[in-house]
Amino acid sequence: MFCSINIHAQFLKKLVDKTQKKIEREAQKRTERKVNKEIDNTFDKAENEIDGVAKKSTKTKATNNKTGKTTDDVATSSNTLTWNNYDFVPGNEIIFEDDQQGEQNGEFPSKWDLVTGTVENANFNGENVIFFRETGNFSNGIVPLLKKTSTDYLPDEFTVEFDAYFEKGKYSNYYIFFYDAKNKSQKKLKDGFLSFYVNSAKYGYTGTEKQLENTKFGNKDTEKSHWRHIAISFNKRAMKVYLNETRLLNIPNITDNFTGITLSVNHANQDNKEFIKNIRIAKGAVPLYDKVLTDGKFVTTGIKFDVNKSTIKSESMGTINYVVKMMQDNPDLNFSVEGHTDSDGGDAANQTLSEQRAEAVKNQLVKFGISSDRLTSKGWGESKPMTANDTPEGKAQNRRVEFVKQ
Repeated sequence: MFCSINIHAQFLKKLVDKTQKKIEREAQKRTERKVNKEIDNTFDKAENEIDGVAKKSTKTKATNNKTGKTTDDVATSSNTLTWNNYDFVPGNEIIFEDDQQGEQNGEFPSKWDLVTGTVENANFNGENVIFFRETGNFSNGIVPLLKKTSTDYLPDEFTVEFDAYFEKGKYSNYYIFFYDAKNKSQKKLKDGFLSFYVNSAKYGYTGTEKQLENTKFGNKDTEKSHWRHIAISFNKRAMKVYLNETRLLNIPNITDNFTGITLSVNHANQDNKEFIKNIRIAKGAVPLYDKVLTDGKFVTTGIKFDVNKSTIKSESMGTINYVVKMMQDNPDLNFSVEGHTDSDGGDAANQTLSEQRAEAVKNQLVKFGISSDRLTSKGWGESKPMTANDTPEGKAQNRRVEFVKQ
């Protein structure tokens, strides 16, 4: 009897101790959340405007016509991310653009050439994506289908962007090699490549590697799936590498001569969902403020929107943050924010869309502290193309925002 009472008392004590610790941890978390909320209140509101209200995880499906298979996954929201300090600004002269529009499910991607393996178009969660079904050797994969790929087609200053999917509980490793593996005249580089995992990035075989803060170590996430936005900026010899809103790598001196692009994954197979989408290669431009001084305006394709909408994508924050800093540093600088579209769709719809997008950018700048009396907005629709609308690159160049000095 006494033994039973003693055991019961010990059990109650452990339960009380455990409960007390849980209460203390929760109190600490609530305090931290309150402090962070007060500090970042302005940015949180801006972020909510960009990313939308958080949605509950929903089931999504990916299909492939050739296999006839349908796979389920959990869509994950990115609106817990903070892009407030994102400083990536893409190049403005677009060399290569593939947003997978008009692609046929199950066919080979029309904007690419194959090195080896099996790569196909697929539809995932209602979006067209490029599906690495099988690649074999990690340096194989796909290369951009350009007019001049037998020679160096990367300028001294360039940027690369794409989105990569990392499936819950699965190992995925995406590679970008800075030579064209299809064209034998381009020299293979010893360390000229980047590796991307769900929470980290690495340069070369033994080079710099860094992990996202507050993430678990390892090459897979056992809790949820992710779309990661990958961005790379190269300036003659210096490279910056971004995973979502975070600059992970800043490499000051690369001696390799980068000549082309090859995208691949590590031993892809049909059991893994390894997708990429929204690939862009662009030539770097002179600093935007210099363009204001010389041309009275600067033009950017770095502010991106959802298709046929005025919702600003999160990866646009690098350019928007740049403009905010420029206007803060130059209080006499005022802008007319002017939106332009490509020729897809009707004239009237494009005019309205361009006006809405220009207004959305203006409002975002105001939310970040720029006085509204320093900004106006207008839209030009498709009436002022920079180039012909007969290629994906041309259309992407025409979908732009101009900041005209007032």
